[in-house]
Amino acid sequence: MQSVATIAIDGPAASGKSAVGVALARHLGYRFFDTGAMYRAVTWLALRRGIDVHDGPALAALAHSTDVAVRDTPDDAIEPTGVIVDGQDATPHLREAEVEANVSLVSRVPAVRETLVRIQRELAGAGSVVMAGRDIGSVVLRDAGLKVYLDASVAVRARRRAAQMREAGLEPNLEALMADLARRDGIDSSRQASPLTAAPDAVIINTDTLTIEEVVRRIEALAHA
Repeated sequence: MQSVATIAIDGPAASGKSAVGVALARHLGYRFFDTGAMYRAVTWLALRRGIDVHDGPALAALAHSTDVAVRDTPDDAIEPTGVIVDGQDATPHLREAEVEANVSLVSRVPAVRETLVRIQRELAGAGSVVMAGRDIGSVVLRDAGLKVYLDASVAVRARRRAAQMREAGLEPNLEALMADLARRDGIDSSRQASPLTAAPDAVIINTDTLTIEEVVRRIEALAHA
């Protein structure tokens, strides 16, 4: 049975978008793009160049002038989407604490989003794709064949993020993670440009009690419906 060609997966931080998206893309033989990696890469570059993350015009100018390229990563890589910015590989730095703390501030700038959304649409036009982010179904790919919104409680998402950090050799503070996720939720859902929200025609899946495999099976069934 033929699957839809474009699948949009949205949801808040640590709701399982990337893990589900990667597994789903492999099952379907699609490419996977984590758009959050692009915002993280621009955030890393801004910090590296000493740009104030509260300076919207400066961030807009940076995004507009920066060459952003996406690359595939090995199946066992921590980051499913690699990003090159102005010839520099930002991929190893995407999960650094300073990037984590500031990416929502950078991604709320309308001109930054406009620049990266254009690139994301070009990527989606290259073939069958699973694309994950916070505004894929509502803004980036409004005509996606299937739109899914993954949700989960802050507590569950914090535990997932803590597990990721431990895999990277870091020792997480669960309470601090919960506070940071709640802060990012507030920024993402209230920003002027492309706020975090489920598209009206998205299928909402709460992942609190579901495994990655269970979520993938649900989405696969929807894709083949």
